[in-house]
Amino acid sequence: MRCPFCSFEESKVVDSRSTDDNTTIRRRRECLRCNKRYTTYEKVEDIPILVIKRDSTRENFNKEKIVNGLIIACQKRPISRKQIEELAEDIEKAISNKMITEVDSKSIGEMVMERLKEIDEISYVRFASVYRQFKDINTFLEEIKSLVSTK
Repeated sequence: MRCPFCSFEESKVVDSRSTDDNTTIRRRRECLRCNKRYTTYEKVEDIPILVIKRDSTRENFNKEKIVNGLIIACQKRPISRKQIEELAEDIEKAISNKMITEVDSKSIGEMVMERLKEIDEISYVRFASVYRQFKDINTFLEEIKSLVSTK
């Protein structure tokens, strides 16, 4: 970090504090040459993740889309909003931890179904019926049979 006054590259940190939202650290620095003080901000760099849709278009990853889909699938089921939020956050973290910039919507849907199956099977079948676009009752029954056979 160069001093904004004399362009010297070495400084010492005098004070560090988190901002109110705990996403940024404010640092007071003192230049080792001219002794003037200045403030820097340190923030984790977010890598935007693009979702590749079925029609090959791309859009920014939006956790709220997962939450909204789960709310619909979990209607009238014993699943709290907190569980839904945690599931969506878990998926967002899993994608971020892969350090990839693009993910296909199919992978996201599979991740949702995998986690939802562990929480509530009825909600899982509801989500799967929309996500996998069941064409008829037979494909729906096959999914239920596979669910029963894995127990």
